[in-house]
Amino acid sequence: MSGVIIARQLTRENFAPFGDVIEIGGDNHYPINGGKAERYHALATADATGSNASVLISMVRGTPYAFPLKLTMVERHPFGSQAFIPLSPRPFLVVVCHDGRDGPEIPHAFITAPGQGINYRRNLWHGVLTPIGESQDFLIVDRGGDGSNLEEFHFSHPYEIHLPDGAA
Repeated sequence: MSGVIIARQLTRENFAPFGDVIEIGGDNHYPINGGKAERYHALATADATGSNASVLISMVRGTPYAFPLKLTMVERHPFGSQAFIPLSPRPFLVVVCHDGRDGPEIPHAFITAPGQGINYRRNLWHGVLTPIGESQDFLIVDRGGDGSNLEEFHFSHPYEIHLPDGAA
């Protein structure tokens, strides 16, 4: 189980099977604060289940990885969704896998446009936070509560993720 995967541009449509794209746009928006702000409403839904579950808001500073990326492991969170919203207009790599009979299936790789964030569905296999080119800060919305909300899967052979030309 190995191979080369070329990351493709992230869109709401091609990411829909895995979760939500968080970005300014779409039809669900309206003015607030006396018309001085535009609210883009309900871009994603946080999901938290299990004992003493709560939704947490955190921040993280991610360090970039070298490309091509050797993908050896993916993780999932059985009790809650997990959103990453960049705090700078830089792209990052998003890797996701459908769940198969014996673990994650072949990975899909996406590159966000500047300013796009993502919300992984609960129990979705995904890669770790992967900034491209330079360190990047993110807002995280995920689950707190009792129980282990992390499961890791290590591939028997790594996948190699390439960025398309001009994406670095």
